[in-house]
Amino acid sequence: MARERDGPASRRSFLTAVGATSVVAVAGCLGEEGPGDGEEVVVTQGEFAPNADPNADNATPTYNVLDQVYEPIFDITADGEIEPHVVEDWEFPDDNSVELSVREDVVFHEGQEMTASDVAYTINRQVQEDVGIASPQVDGLAGIQGAEAEDETTVIVEHDVSPSLAEFGLGVFGRVVNEEWMEEREQPVTDEMNGTGPYQVEEFNPGDETAEYTVFEDYWGETPGIERVRFQAIDESSTRVGELQTGESDLIVNVPPTDVETIDTEDGIEIRNVTSFRNIFLVMTNDEAPFDSLEFRQAMNYAVDNQGIIDSILGGFGEPMTQPVPEGIFGYNPDLEPYGHDPEQAEELIEESGYEDEEITLYHPEGRYLNDTEIAETAAEQIDELDNVDCSSEIEPFDSLVEMILDGDPSTSPDFFLIGWGNPTYDSNYGLNPWFVEGQASYNFIDDEIEEMILESQTIEDEDEREEFLQEVNAELREASPWVFLHLQESIYGVRDDLEWEPRSDESIYVDQMGL
Repeated sequence: MARERDGPASRRSFLTAVGATSVVAVAGCLGEEGPGDGEEVVVTQGEFAPNADPNADNATPTYNVLDQVYEPIFDITADGEIEPHVVEDWEFPDDNSVELSVREDVVFHEGQEMTASDVAYTINRQVQEDVGIASPQVDGLAGIQGAEAEDETTVIVEHDVSPSLAEFGLGVFGRVVNEEWMEEREQPVTDEMNGTGPYQVEEFNPGDETAEYTVFEDYWGETPGIERVRFQAIDESSTRVGELQTGESDLIVNVPPTDVETIDTEDGIEIRNVTSFRNIFLVMTNDEAPFDSLEFRQAMNYAVDNQGIIDSILGGFGEPMTQPVPEGIFGYNPDLEPYGHDPEQAEELIEESGYEDEEITLYHPEGRYLNDTEIAETAAEQIDELDNVDCSSEIEPFDSLVEMILDGDPSTSPDFFLIGWGNPTYDSNYGLNPWFVEGQASYNFIDDEIEEMILESQTIEDEDEREEFLQEVNAELREASPWVFLHLQESIYGVRDDLEWEPRSDESIYVDQMGL
């Protein structure tokens, strides 16, 4: 029982809304190849997976590494629709539960049969700390209270949010693990994998940031056309480009705009790009001065020349943001305008805030997002050009930064940092709940009224009413300025030109959907 939205903001029609007609995932391109008929594909990202546990981290590069092995409860298609996967059917018997019917022909790579108990355990180990781990993915499972296996193939999931939120949360974050296998190991699991997916792991080396996979011969679904897969991480963009040019990589992420023309004119490789759902922004944690001042936070938005950064550093690859969620996401407010670049207004607001001559530091990762270092350095320089504030920038390794900001405690986060946030659920809740509701892993902005509005939005069942209410929440957040709103990132990939694959707005990379 798949759920769809009606109206202009429907998930079915979001491609039209963002003008991303090239997002649709390649279907039926795998041919009839079986194991041994295809060849190796090497995918190079800027970041790798810190461990081998599919429920222990919340970052797209991690998912791309582990999603070759671990499978979701539901599929979320490239156009935002839900389709059956290891759960083949589901229904909502009442307002607070969903009944899942589990496939009977799914086996784990070590030979165990997947049962309803494994699916229930997967959900519970994320939302109930006494069952499994303190998973940052709980942000996306808002309102999911727990699950119970009624028999070998039936799972009842309890929730207290609208049915669509429950459904999409399970679809995006329900990567199924084997209960008995997990319980026998220290959690989170660091260097072993036992999934049900189309590929099984041969080598996993987080220290070297490499992973090797081969086709799983007992896979319940269609056999992939690519026999071997290698994922690796190289944070330096020029090195990734070099890997593509020499044929050592078949697909690389985050190609700098300055290299787009070069790659597109070389034989055998090309650029493929799509507007992603990744919002790039500067977080201003408001638990202490100077970012506890609304005027100071708004001043930072006026100080940064966002459009100038898009034009100069990103080569025009990007769209300015006006709110925490991008166009095409359910609840996006189309009536909001970006902050303009106005240094004089910024200086006046700083004077009003009472925090003149503050010294602030902008922390940022290097190599995680498209030209992230240049963006952060430029934003810091523009703020520093104001007469009444000093600003510098400092690199913080991505893993370290994530560890600080995903513990649910604003006091442990840097006061000012650059980060990106994708939205695989196609719903505003995932752009709001993790950041603005106490108890969520990404909680870094304290505002009781906004928090109450977000929680109320989760329980509204009428989709039109909920959409309108979410638009009000996004308007409130634009005014509150919890972030310096920067841009929607363009995903720019360098690709071997005979590789059958198209990029998705959610940045997911599924090798079993590729062909040669």
